[in-house]
Amino acid sequence: MDKERYEIRMQLEKYNDIFSDFDSRPYSEKALSDDFLAEAKKASFDRLEEIDILFFLPKTKRDTKIELIIKKRLLAHFKHHHFILQKENKGIVRMGVLFLIVGVILMLLATYFLFQYEHNILASFGIILFEPASWFLFWEGLNLIIFTSKNKKPELDFYEKMSRTRVFFDTQK
Repeated sequence: MDKERYEIRMQLEKYNDIFSDFDSRPYSEKALSDDFLAEAKKASFDRLEEIDILFFLPKTKRDTKIELIIKKRLLAHFKHHHFILQKENKGIVRMGVLFLIVGVILMLLATYFLFQYEHNILASFGIILFEPASWFLFWEGLNLIIFTSKNKKPELDFYEKMSRTRVFFDTQK
């Protein structure tokens, strides 16, 4: 069964409205406009449905060959950024887990030195060194796993959603 779809409708004067004004490359390579991305984020926020983007242009400005290139460019952009953010998020979680593990290992070492070599100056130095480092790594690891990765989630969700979007062009009504 087909999921319900949400439609984002955008009025364009020309195809360049989708892209950065400063990018002179062809449509197949052009950077997307910050305004377009901001509007797409705003329109897709809190939408669980699959998304369709419908661009309206004056009939005299439509060109189906250009539209096909733009559709491919949009999907390539969204998929590429989704891949990058997904990889970045996994790296953040992986680093958090590594910090957490190293922090626990340092805690165990500090505990071992404390009980095994109670009156040894080198053991005391090890405890002084390992204890704050272990707590720092432990808490920073939790911070990366819980909060930093969570902060990336809205952008990751946006690009995931948009990587499955369908793009349509139509004439102005």
